[in-house]
Amino acid sequence: MSFKIIVDSCCDLTQAQLREACFTSVPLTIHVGPHVVVDDSSFDQNALLWLMRESEEAPKTACPSPAQYLDAFDCGVDDLYVVTLSALLSGSHNSAAQAREMWLEEHPNARVHIFNSCSASAGEVLVALKIRELTQSGMNFTTVVSHVSRYINEMETYFVLETLDNLRKAGRLSKLQTLVTSALKVKLLMGATPEGEICKKGQALSVKQALAKMVALMAADPSHEGRRLAITHCNCLDRAFYLKELALRQCRFSEIVISDTGGISTVYANDGGVVAAY
Repeated sequence: MSFKIIVDSCCDLTQAQLREACFTSVPLTIHVGPHVVVDDSSFDQNALLWLMRESEEAPKTACPSPAQYLDAFDCGVDDLYVVTLSALLSGSHNSAAQAREMWLEEHPNARVHIFNSCSASAGEVLVALKIRELTQSGMNFTTVVSHVSRYINEMETYFVLETLDNLRKAGRLSKLQTLVTSALKVKLLMGATPEGEICKKGQALSVKQALAKMVALMAADPSHEGRRLAITHCNCLDRAFYLKELALRQCRFSEIVISDTGGISTVYANDGGVVAAY
C-alpha cells in the first residue's frame, strides 16, 4: 500500500527528511508587525529572529486552512497519516480534522487518520518518524494507527528556553511565571502534560544546568531505554550537542537525532531554545 505522512510545519524534520517522497509539510504562517513569513522551504531563521527582536509587537501565528490540508491529501496514495502540533496549542489539528471530513465525503473509502501529537517540534518529529518506520515495515493502516496512538500517549517532551517572552505574549504562560524567572534570573525546565499543555518541570540558574536536569529526568525514567530521542534547537547547535553528549553518557536511547527549528518552533523557542522528546 502507498502512503503519505502529512505534517504541519511545526514538525521540525530535517530538510533531507522533508525531501523524502513519503513526507509533505503544510505550512503555518507567522505575522511580525507588517511582515508575513510563510513557514515553508523559503523560511529564513535568521531573518525571523531579527524581525522578532526589532518588533515591539508579539509575533502571531496562523494555522493552515482545511483547504491546504485537502490539497496535501490529493496525492494519489492509499493511506494518509497526518501529524499536527498539540490541539491545545493550535487550530492546526482542527483544520486537518475538518479537511478529513470533507475528503471522506468525496472519497468514502479513503483511509485518513489525524494524529494529535500532544506535543510540538521534536515531539512531532518522533511521531512522523515512527509512522515512517512502521509503514515501511509493512504494517497495515489500522495497526499503524493503534501503535502510533499508544506511542504518543507514552511520549515525553521537555524544553529549555533562553527567554519565555514570546510564550508569555502568546498567552502560553502565566505573567507570574515570566516575572519570577526574569526577576530571579532563572531558566525554567518546561514540559508537556499528557494532553499537550505546557507545564513546569523544574528550574536552574543557567541553560546548561536546566539541560542537565532535563537529562536527569530522562535517565530516571526507565521507559526511555531503547527509544529514539529527538532534539531540536533554535540557532544553538552547541547546546543541542551538549544535550546529546549528556544523554549519551547517562541514558540508553537507541538513537539521537538533531534538527533545526522551523518557523513556528522558532517563534516560541526563540533564539537559544532547545526542545527534546522521546
